[in-house]
Amino acid sequence: MTAPPVEPVVDAQSALEAAIGHRFGDRGILERALSHRSYCAEHAGAESNERLEFLGDSVLGLVVTRYVYDRYPDRAEGELAKVRAAVVNAATLAELASEVDLGAALLLGRGEETSGGRAKPSILADAMEAVIAAIYLDADFATAETAVLDLLEERIVEEAVGPGGRDFKTRLQELAAQRFDQVPRYQVHDEGPDHAKWFHARVLLAGDAWGTGEGRSKKQAEQAAARVAWRELAGRPAGRLAGEV
Repeated sequence: MTAPPVEPVVDAQSALEAAIGHRFGDRGILERALSHRSYCAEHAGAESNERLEFLGDSVLGLVVTRYVYDRYPDRAEGELAKVRAAVVNAATLAELASEVDLGAALLLGRGEETSGGRAKPSILADAMEAVIAAIYLDADFATAETAVLDLLEERIVEEAVGPGGRDFKTRLQELAAQRFDQVPRYQVHDEGPDHAKWFHARVLLAGDAWGTGEGRSKKQAEQAAARVAWRELAGRPAGRLAGEV
């Protein structure tokens, strides 16, 4: 008989539901999405997340493909494919999984547990796809689409900017050096419990606030603030400060 998950993992699964914005009607499908094959090898009757991972890959691909197709009607197929590939990959999925603390909710076998499986990018990426499939099966495609875009839309838009589009902190630093001969300064604060913190950032230049942003991590919030500030600064004539007309 399969032993029930230990209490800390159950709590982490509830935190994961809050982070992805979906409360499962069928909690069993969430547990299956988080069940690594190493766990199933030690628990008779448990089903691994590999089939859900297979389905989630298609759901994720369709959501992102439809989004870029609709949002960028003037882009050629090759350009759209590059944007999709930049966000639909194992590295990005592992990054998303880390941001929502999916690792803490995984069901792992003893070997994977002791070897750091909760932080392994391959395990995290596969489980992220499985969770996307679980949302789709638990609800519907529209719900899965909303969840995916809540996590990925910002990255998609930034990748569509072009090479280097994601690294707005670097772009802002270079522009600030040209305009003000100084580097941006970031002020960050967080709110919420430790398992579901939300970060708010403000970027300052020449004594003025040029942009604010927020996200599930300090890095994400700073990048969001830098994007706002870069667009504001890039759109002003050289030498004009925030308070000038």
